[in-house]
Amino acid sequence: MLRIALGTTTIEPAVAQGRIDGIGMYTGALLDHLGAAGCALSAWSWPPMRGGACRVGRAMPRSFEAATLADLLLPRARRMPMAADLFHATDYRITRMSCPVVATLHDALPVKYPQWCNPRLRRAKNWLQKKAARKADHVIALSHFAVQELVECFGVDERHISVVPCGVGQHWLEACPPAAVAATLAAHGLRPGYFLFVGTLQPRKNIERLLDAYLALPSRVRAQRQLVIVGAPGWRCTGLLARLRAARQHGYRVHWLDSVGCDKVLRHLYAGAGVFVFPSLYEGFGLPLLEAFASGVPVVASNSSALPEVTLGAALEVDPLNTGAIGDAMLSLATDGALRARCIAAGRARAAQLSWHSTAVQTAAVYRAVLAR
Repeated sequence: MLRIALGTTTIEPAVAQGRIDGIGMYTGALLDHLGAAGCALSAWSWPPMRGGACRVGRAMPRSFEAATLADLLLPRARRMPMAADLFHATDYRITRMSCPVVATLHDALPVKYPQWCNPRLRRAKNWLQKKAARKADHVIALSHFAVQELVECFGVDERHISVVPCGVGQHWLEACPPAAVAATLAAHGLRPGYFLFVGTLQPRKNIERLLDAYLALPSRVRAQRQLVIVGAPGWRCTGLLARLRAARQHGYRVHWLDSVGCDKVLRHLYAGAGVFVFPSLYEGFGLPLLEAFASGVPVVASNSSALPEVTLGAALEVDPLNTGAIGDAMLSLATDGALRARCIAAGRARAAQLSWHSTAVQTAAVYRAVLAR
C-alpha cells in the first residue's frame, strides 16, 4: 500500500472559520477517498505563520515561509524529512522534501490575469509560485485547458503533467427529502424555482453581468423567480454588494447568502433552484457545475476557459461578456419545458461520469507512475 502524505492546509480554514473554497473541497475529497484507492494516508498542514494549532493535519516541522526561505537561500541544505513514499501538495505550497512531490496546480490565474487578483504583494507571490511549481516532480491539472496555462505561465514541462478531473460525491445524485428542502428555503425566505449562482464574490465570477441579465428579464419572470447568490465575499466585491443591496431596496427579488453553514443546506439550495447560472470569466475546472448537474438543475454556463470541457454540451453555453446572451439563456431554461428536460437529463448523465472515487483512483495511478520512474 502506498504511504501518501497529503497536504491539508487548504482545509484548515473550513474548520477554523466554517468556510471552504474549491481547493479545500478537492483536498477534502482526496482525504476521504484515497484510502479506498490503495493509499495509506497521513494528513499534514503547514502551521499558521502567526502561531496557532493545525486542526486537520499534523503540523509540518517548520512553517511554509521558513521552508521556502531555506529552499531559496540554502539550495544544498537537507530536504525536509517526510516519512512517506510521496507527498501531495494540493496548492502552490510546494517545497523540496525527502520524498517525491506531486502538486495539483489548479490554474494560472494570478499570472495570466493579475487584474482579477488581490494586488497586495502580487509580484512577489507570482515569483514564488513560479519557483514552487518547478519543485514538483509531477503536476496534476484538473483540465486540459489548465495544462496549457501551466506550461505557458509557470514553465511546467508538459510531459510531467497528468489531467485528473474533479468529481462530485455520490450523495449529490440522491434526491433530497422534499420536506427538508422546503424547510431550508422557508428559513431563507426563498420560493422554489429561483435562479441560483454559487461561488465566491469576486470580479472573475462575473456576477455583475448576471445581476444585469436578471434585472433585464421580463417582470413576469422576475415576479416568479428570485435571483439567489450564494458565496462568501471575496476581493473587490464592495461595489457588487452595494448593487445587491440597492436592488433589494428597489423591490427586486435578489437574495445574497454569504454562508449556508453546511453541505446539507447547500444541497437543499441546489434542489430548490429552477436554473443554475455560472457565467464565470475564468475557471480551472468549475465544481459548482457538477453540483448543479447532480442536483437535477438545468445550467447556463460560460463558454470560456475550462467550463466547456466540464459541461461537454450538457449546459446552455453563453459568451460571458454578453449580458443579453446570459439573459436569453436564463429565460429559455425558465420557460421552455422541453429544453429544461433535455438539459437536466444531460447534466445528470455528465455528473454520473465524474465521481470523487474516480478522481482518487486516477490520482493514485499518478502516484504509482511517479514512484515507478
